[in-house]
This record gives sequence, structure tokens and C-alpha cells, in this order.
Amino acid sequence: MGSAIARRLLRRARAVRVYDVRPEAAAELGRVGATAVESPASLAASGVVVLSLNTADIVEQVVFGPDGVLSTAPDGVLVVDMSSIDPGRTHEFAERAAKLGAGWVDAPLSGGAPGAEQGELTLMLGGEEEHVERALPVLGALASRLTHLGPAGSGQLVKSVNQVLVGCGFAALAEAAALVRAAGLPPRQVLTALSGGRADSALLQEFFVKFADADLSPTGRVSNMVKDLEAARAYARSAGVPLPVTTAVSELHRWLTAAGHGDADNAALMHYYAPLEVRP
Repeated sequence: MGSAIARRLLRRARAVRVYDVRPEAAAELGRVGATAVESPASLAASGVVVLSLNTADIVEQVVFGPDGVLSTAPDGVLVVDMSSIDPGRTHEFAERAAKLGAGWVDAPLSGGAPGAEQGELTLMLGGEEEHVERALPVLGALASRLTHLGPAGSGQLVKSVNQVLVGCGFAALAEAAALVRAAGLPPRQVLTALSGGRADSALLQEFFVKFADADLSPTGRVSNMVKDLEAARAYARSAGVPLPVTTAVSELHRWLTAAGHGDADNAALMHYYAPLEVRP
């Protein structure tokens, strides 16, 4: 995801410094015009630092660690975190950054790598108004829809809502696709029949045939869905909100991870219904 974001910014004629724990990833971006640096601390000179990382613990290390973005002279640096992490941790990080004189905007995304490369992401923003305004020239190059929802952590909370809807939607798609496979119906014709009705949605249009075909070409990992659904459940517990459907769907994804499919595409949900011959 980070590579897709960087490539989009480069195509919009922006100077981009990059850091990745995988030197080969940074080198690849270097070949298309980015400047690779040796530590997160070196990114602070850019003024605006965009993160796309997998967990809150990694975000904390990259920003506040010994060689982190805010480890030296952080005053005036703006951290824009496009990771999908816990809203509470995000609020904590924003407070820590403010004490160092730095700003924080959480900008979790929907749309994946293809959306980033085409500048068509949907972004959910949390942070102070002045920090969001400062981030907009960068984020506007990546997104076709941006919504500022409130203080730091608000974007992450709405991303949790997004993932509840998507994760539960994937589970419903998988069950519907299993029925179609059992009946031997042609998935594309089924999709045509459903289009325009109450069941129609962007999720149905993009993923129904993919699930019915058990097509595991990568669009999103099962393990990431587990992370996101568990973050939603953690917030719900703290707020006293029951999430019975989300809990069942999270456990289904956790079963897939335990069965060795954590790195597989979300269409691996089809494994739950029957042993499958799947396309790689």
C-alpha cells in the first residue's frame, strides 16, 4: 500500500522521500524518482510524513522510537497516518505528538492499492482543523473523497465502521457464492440478475464473481481483516456496544488464519464451505 501511495505522489510531481524496512522496496521506488533514506528520522525534513503501516505497535516504533520520525527536532512536523489501527491508540499518539510540537492526522483509507494509484481513495480524517488543512494538498492527490470527522481517532473509528460493513459483507457474499456454486449456476449471470435490486452494492459488483470463482488474486489479506474486526470489537466493548454478527465474522476469519490462510485474499472465505480448487 505504501508503494502505491508513493508512486501516485511521484506521478503528481511531488518530491518524495521513502523509508521501508525492506531495502528492495525503497530501491524500487528510488528507480522511479523517490529518494530513499536510511531511517524514519530522516523523513522529518519533508515536513509532512505519510505512514502506511500494519499495526499500532509498528506506528509507535516508527514515530516515537529511538530513530523515529519525531526523535529529533519534531517541532512543526505533521504525521499523516494512513494505517488502519485502534482509535484509542491513535488519540494517544496525537497527544504525544502535540507535546513534541508536532501535528497528527489519522487518514485511514478505503479503496486499496488500485485506488491509491488512480487517486480515487476514500479517506476518513481525524485531527485538528489546521492539521487537516495542511494535509489536504498531499491527501488530495490520493483521494476522490475526503471527510473530516472530528478530532484525532475519529477517522480510525469510522474505518472500523467501514470494516464491519465490509467484513460482514464478505461473509454474506461467501455464503451466497457457495449456494451459487452448489447449484452450478453461472456467477456472472447471477450477478446480472441481482444488479439493480436491493442486494446490489459496490461490494457485490466487485467481489461476487471473484468469490464464486474462488479467485484468490490479491486484493486484501484475511489477517488484515482479523486485525480490523478485532479493533472494532475492542472499541465496542469499551463503549458497551454488542457486535454479535461482527464477532461471528471475526471468528470465521480467525479460523481461516489458524488454518494457514492468513496471508490469502479475502476470497479464501470460500474454503470454509468446501475444499476448493482455487486459482492462485
